[in-house]
Amino acid sequence: MSEKFEEQEFVEYVVKRIVDKPEAVEVERTVDERGVLLTLKVDPSDMGYVIGRHGNTAKAIRTILRTLGMKTNARINLKIFEPEGSGFRRESSNDDGVSDKEENETNDHVDDTDAVDLKI
Repeated sequence: MSEKFEEQEFVEYVVKRIVDKPEAVEVERTVDERGVLLTLKVDPSDMGYVIGRHGNTAKAIRTILRTLGMKTNARINLKIFEPEGSGFRRESSNDDGVSDKEENETNDHVDDTDAVDLKI
């Protein structure tokens, strides 16, 4: 069995407690010239729990991993493996970084030229 490292154990510990199928959680660790890469695999039905609303859960895990990396001067990155057909849909973004959802929300306003003057 391969040796487990602090950051690998941390990710497994946290993720296994937020998913419905903890037995499916796998964390692979690789090291290259850019640092440590942790690849997280979960059951496709648990993908939403790991990502979180607006990606907040994944961001929080990555922030703590960065802090762990500071202790040893290592750059730690987390890649969440998303299998094809997992059913998890990310909002696509335009070239300007605005998601389709945000763009539609900002374009749903009433144009002043279409407003009807109401006299009371």
